[in-house]
Amino acid sequence: MLLDLIATRRVVFVGGKGGVGKTSIAAALALGRAAAGARVLLVSTDPAHNLGHLWDRPVGDEPVRLAAPGDMTPRAGAGTAGYVDGLEIDPERTVEQHLSAVAATMRRLLPERMHAPADQHLQLARQAPGTHESAVLERIAEAVELGTEAYDLVVFDTAPSGHTLRLLALPGQLTSWTDTLLTNRDRSERFGAAMRGLGGGGETDRDAELRRILLRRRDRFSRLREVVTDPARTGFVIVLTAELLPIAETMEVYEKLTGLGVDVTALVANRRSPSDAGELLARRRGQEDAHLVRLRRQVPDVPLLDVPLLPGDLVGTEALAALADRL
Repeated sequence: MLLDLIATRRVVFVGGKGGVGKTSIAAALALGRAAAGARVLLVSTDPAHNLGHLWDRPVGDEPVRLAAPGDMTPRAGAGTAGYVDGLEIDPERTVEQHLSAVAATMRRLLPERMHAPADQHLQLARQAPGTHESAVLERIAEAVELGTEAYDLVVFDTAPSGHTLRLLALPGQLTSWTDTLLTNRDRSERFGAAMRGLGGGGETDRDAELRRILLRRRDRFSRLREVVTDPARTGFVIVLTAELLPIAETMEVYEKLTGLGVDVTALVANRRSPSDAGELLARRRGQEDAHLVRLRRQVPDVPLLDVPLLPGDLVGTEALAALADRL
């Protein structure tokens, strides 16, 4: 069972192709672990947020309570239920906060004559490629740190596969980039000091502060990478529908995740057609089975869970609890 597979994890990413039901599975996992007594933070990184619609209540950029202990039946052996808090990362607010922090730092570190050009540069950076990803990654790192301190589990409802893979590759890339930048600054400072006849010393307060900022950023991304690539703490659940394109994308995502060192904990074939509800759905079920056989040949060692097509809309705690029972 999927809930058993993630029982010891501290971080779970739920991803896959758009439209396969990632948000529903992520929310059901969060609720299922909460029913087992866990304190769970459910985080949406998808710009097209659906947590608020799914839970039928407002969800914003700060944690709000989605399910309290009285909202669910504790699972056997749990004693009392835990709870689910949720937040939806706001890309625009995140970028604004990110650039505001950068602007404040630049004003401290740069001479006044450079403030106007720096502000102009940041205005251009607002729409630059990578700005959004970098800002969202900062929030993911914050959520992981918050989850480690205040929760038992963080579940990420992620954006479609391509965006999520880029985000998961960034911690290693940014850590390496920052290390290179620090090394270059060290060389530059030593050269400048030698030219001034000051030996190896002479670091200014401004240089020291910039070094602290770079080290803090490098260490944050390094810690995030350590967590994400530790199979004892983090797992990735790929959600799919048993159709040609989602199956093909799932195999690509699996290969890229394993290449990044991320443990793929399970595959979830969602909204499986019934075999006993008429000829049309029976034929569709047979086609789905053939697609899953192909997937199983390519990814033989990862647990594969079937989740049936369920009646009604998946909205609210009761419906999500019913889905959690299937997990």
